[in-house]
Amino acid sequence: MTNDNRRSLTLRDVSEASGVSEMTVSRVLRNRGDVSATTREKVLKAAKDLGYVPNKIAGALASQRVNLVAVIIPSLSNMVFPEVLTGISQVLEDTELQPVVGVTDYLPEKEEKVLYEMLSWRPSGVIIAGLEHTDASRAMLSASGIPVVEIMDTDGEPVDAMVGISHRRAGREMAAAILEAGYKKIAFLGTKMPLDHRARKRFEGFTETLAKAGLEVCDREFYSGGSALAKGREMTKTVLDRNPDIDFIYYSNDMIGAGGLLYLTGQGIDVPGQIGLAGFNGVELLQGLPQQLATMDACRHEIGSRAAEIIAERVRGDTSSASFALTPKISFGDTLQRK
Repeated sequence: MTNDNRRSLTLRDVSEASGVSEMTVSRVLRNRGDVSATTREKVLKAAKDLGYVPNKIAGALASQRVNLVAVIIPSLSNMVFPEVLTGISQVLEDTELQPVVGVTDYLPEKEEKVLYEMLSWRPSGVIIAGLEHTDASRAMLSASGIPVVEIMDTDGEPVDAMVGISHRRAGREMAAAILEAGYKKIAFLGTKMPLDHRARKRFEGFTETLAKAGLEVCDREFYSGGSALAKGREMTKTVLDRNPDIDFIYYSNDMIGAGGLLYLTGQGIDVPGQIGLAGFNGVELLQGLPQQLATMDACRHEIGSRAAEIIAERVRGDTSSASFALTPKISFGDTLQRK
């Protein structure tokens, strides 16, 4: 069954798909009544395949919608997402809509659980980070019958609308700037992939551009969890111990880049003369460093604002599809030479 008109699914849809009565479907989904294991499995499979989420407020509101916008992000500790949330909140504060936040810790199965719970309250819209989701999550988003905006990324096909940047393009442009500056022995330090899909795409764009110039990354190191600053210091030391002739390090985010910069400064290494550095995200917190890290702004605040505007417009009745690809710009700072 498809849901081309973005109509909310009902018990009848699950009933027809599973071949049992609506009353039985209701008992299964509420975990009540005497239902055989075979029937229960059939109903649950049909509901999951359809992307059906039980409505916890059915009958409570005539519209069967609450003035909440589900905002699902990977992390609150990552410096990126508070700025996105600020953009969302500033737009929605002039409406009757209120954002409610769920955190997934970059785990697809946790995203699926958070999405299920949030959709069960029938929000007026969903803003969710990334384009990569489990089949069950995509089914729930497609079947929700509400506006869905996927944010932070445009390298892929959205369920509904998307707002973000091309991370592959970001990686390509940073690689081009590094090559233009004359660096040759280039290392990459970042978060573990493939869980961080956007970092993976930047890495793909980065290495693609290096390959066209006849180069490849000479070393790489990855991390997950813990203090990003501390990890940046540790990884920088590790790759330089292995490859002392490295002349440039590209970090998947500014925080580990800042850790690397602090390590190199402490070692008396000339940045960018001996080793150049670049990160990603344009984190304002790091503007107090002795040297400004080369980086690329990820358009975080604008991404949040545009996504919230799409949701608000859809709620007001504008049903047109909307997707925005924003263009980040390189900030060369003090750690990337310019020729």
